[in-house]
Amino acid sequence: MKVLVTGATGFIGFHVAKILTEKGFYVKALVRDENAAPTLKGLGVELVKGDIRDFDACRDALKGCRHLYHLAADYRLWVPDPAVMYAINVQGTRNIMRAALMRSVEKVVYTSTVGVLAARADGVPSNEESSADIGDMVGHYKKSKFLAEGEVRHYIEQGLPAVIVNPSTPVGPFDRKPTPTGKIIVDFVNGKIPAFLDTGLNFVDVEDVADGHALAAQHGRIGQRYILGNRNITLREFFGILARMTGKKAPAMRLPYLPVLMAAYVNEALSTWITGKQPAIPLTGVKMARKYMFFDCAKAVKELHLPQSPVEGAIEKAIRWFEHNDYIQERISWQRQEQIRQH
Repeated sequence: MKVLVTGATGFIGFHVAKILTEKGFYVKALVRDENAAPTLKGLGVELVKGDIRDFDACRDALKGCRHLYHLAADYRLWVPDPAVMYAINVQGTRNIMRAALMRSVEKVVYTSTVGVLAARADGVPSNEESSADIGDMVGHYKKSKFLAEGEVRHYIEQGLPAVIVNPSTPVGPFDRKPTPTGKIIVDFVNGKIPAFLDTGLNFVDVEDVADGHALAAQHGRIGQRYILGNRNITLREFFGILARMTGKKAPAMRLPYLPVLMAAYVNEALSTWITGKQPAIPLTGVKMARKYMFFDCAKAVKELHLPQSPVEGAIEKAIRWFEHNDYIQERISWQRQEQIRQH
């Protein structure tokens, strides 16, 4: 069966393309730059040059495809020009969904985010029914993904057989950019995180997330959301896991929220109006940290049979990949860590 994957050069998208090829699908990937995807070529993926913002490119890429996996998105906590993010995330989603309807695609899996769901301040896990509105969305990424999910629902109403998956916080290898979570891991191992904010996230092995996409195409009910997640962990606990694995010291200082928020406002203003560079303290990230991003993924486990691989294993795979690809400055004594774990 021939399928199309958008966003295959991204973290989750690469793993989706990888698992689909392993399952025997003929995978096409819509990419803006064919030279930027050598690893996909190594998987045997057919690269189709085009931009998600171009409707004709979306329609042409879908020719002969029975399934669509739409993962292409601009995922940044700060953008100098938000219009670019909305064009990719909202207009791009509208283009590919419209094209999929025109091509009579048999199943569409749209990759949203848990960020469009309402998180609770008390730490109680949210689920697929935890509805929010545009006013609850913090930052342009969440707002654009909220609007994009609305586009998908519009086309579902027009007869598009689409399922929505909402990944939580994936970790694992091949995090090239890296993602904001991957950067936390790299910065921690490189000794660049002296303190932390009191918050929490739902972590999941990126390979389980990729498997969840394939399972959503197979078992997902049209129009339904499925949270692709696993384990809720506070940031303090996360740093503790990293410390045990690497032998590095976990930050002990918990920062008060309001001073960090004020510093983030100043930092982002400097980036926006003066430097044009990524702020050292992203305001959106600080605002998101105010609530625990804890989620209940029981629906995906029950209906999709989403695997729940140990999060520690995913974190270790991520660290080893970062180390092997020179993101980490100082080599880790893995043999020493094995001895520590054994005792």
